[in-house]
Amino acid sequence: MSTHHDDSPLVSAAELREALASANPPVLLDVRWQLGGPPGIEEYTAGHLPGAHFVPLDTDLAAPAGPPGRGGRHPLPDPEEFGAALRRLGVSADRPVVVYDGATSLAAARAWWLLRWAGHPHVRVLDGGYAAWREAGLPVSTEVPSAADGDFKPVPGQLPVTDADGAAAWAREALLLDARAGERYRGESEPIDPRAGHIPGAVSAPTTENVGPDGRFRPAAELAARFRALGAGERETAVYCGSGVTAAHQILALTVAGLPATLYPGSWSEWSSDGTRPVAVTDQPG
Repeated sequence: MSTHHDDSPLVSAAELREALASANPPVLLDVRWQLGGPPGIEEYTAGHLPGAHFVPLDTDLAAPAGPPGRGGRHPLPDPEEFGAALRRLGVSADRPVVVYDGATSLAAARAWWLLRWAGHPHVRVLDGGYAAWREAGLPVSTEVPSAADGDFKPVPGQLPVTDADGAAAWAREALLLDARAGERYRGESEPIDPRAGHIPGAVSAPTTENVGPDGRFRPAAELAARFRALGAGERETAVYCGSGVTAAHQILALTVAGLPATLYPGSWSEWSSDGTRPVAVTDQPG
């Protein structure tokens, strides 16, 4: 069983069980979501961690998508609306928060990143998600908690972000990681966005390689070795993906590895919608 340092952004199921029994238990947020998958609320209704509030990623953790080329599919949420949603979920400045999803933390990482960006001091991700909780034999519930009354007020900008011009500069002058699947980076397939390929100069680093088959993050030393081999640590690092969700997972993995990184929230969905932006593809050996 992996245990995490106190300053780790991750918490194990056993550690979370202890924290929930403490004098200041964390607020639990259930962020089960998959792009094009079944609505997470259905999974939540069937069973969740006792006391957890469901958070719809598309509405509470993103603003509505704007015109093509402006902000991407999941723009950062309006701070006022984000704060109001968090307060309804019971989020307060002086209570820790633990976020989780089904297993891989791909969706939970977006909530973790946004809460940190908004200035919440103590947010962690349940490593291995709901699956790890169940595997540990811990209790689940179908009871839906009533709306709560937290006091958290976002102060956005506590984690760094960049825009399309910035991302182009990161790719030229530092390190820009592309967190999408390799075939999307190479331009072999593009299931969602207008053009296939990647930001010129970006380095492929699929998010799926951050976790093992059980959905838990690889050990910090392994993650550090992975990212250092790509140039992180030596060069300042920024990350993008399709719409700023899996890139947050990459930043979570980099944080576990002790490496800071900047998010490009608009990501490929914004870049590829702007016809003035160049696109690179990787030639396959023929």
